[in-house]
Amino acid sequence: MVHPRTSLEDIEELSSLLQVPLVAGTVNRGSDVLGGGMVVNDFAAFCGLDTTGTEISVIESIFKLQTQQQKHQGGQQQQSLVAGMRASLIDQL
Repeated sequence: MVHPRTSLEDIEELSSLLQVPLVAGTVNRGSDVLGGGMVVNDFAAFCGLDTTGTEISVIESIFKLQTQQQKHQGGQQQQSLVAGMRASLIDQL
């Protein structure tokens, strides 16, 4: 995901250099400061409080955070992952 004002030529060049698809987008109700409002890894995305449902949907689709298999499993993996994350955070605090 790149800054929303990035030109198409730059997006295409970056995409070919990195060998990954890129999309321009926003977070936190249109904020173009992506790194200030979003953290994403292989399993989850954490966004700012003002992030809209549409922005979250775009982020999920870009980073493939919700696969068909997870949808059919009823979210059991996600619940166990969140429980594990909470347990480790509580242990550290």
